[in-house]
Amino acid sequence: MIRLTELMHASLLVADLPTARAFYEGILGLIPDTNRPDLGFAGVWYGVGAGAIHLLVLPNPDPVTGRPAHGGRDRHVALGVAGWAELRARLDAQAIAYTLSRSGRAALFVRDPDGNALELIEAPSDQTEKDPGHHG
Repeated sequence: MIRLTELMHASLLVADLPTARAFYEGILGLIPDTNRPDLGFAGVWYGVGAGAIHLLVLPNPDPVTGRPAHGGRDRHVALGVAGWAELRARLDAQAIAYTLSRSGRAALFVRDPDGNALELIEAPSDQTEKDPGHHG
């Protein structure tokens, strides 16, 4: 029987690596993985829990403009976030637009500088700190 066991990484196309890095490192707090091999094109890898995000500087065959305003109606990568209140404050301070999840849970959708949609979901540990009776 075939059984998928985990999402190993998600690759996102970016046009301007310094601008993308400013977002992923400066806003989201990710740390570059220095073990990225020379793949013949620019990029950066970030560890996220047991998985990773790979930013690839390659031509983008998809339209960047005309995407749905709410990232939940577009293809996206969902990430758990510890420090939920700090994340929202940082996005607000930098005037980075986002929309709240329409599911009612603590989640938001934001686009990186290249229009890639990210769903950022409050990590269960953050929810547990607010409500000790909550268990996931």
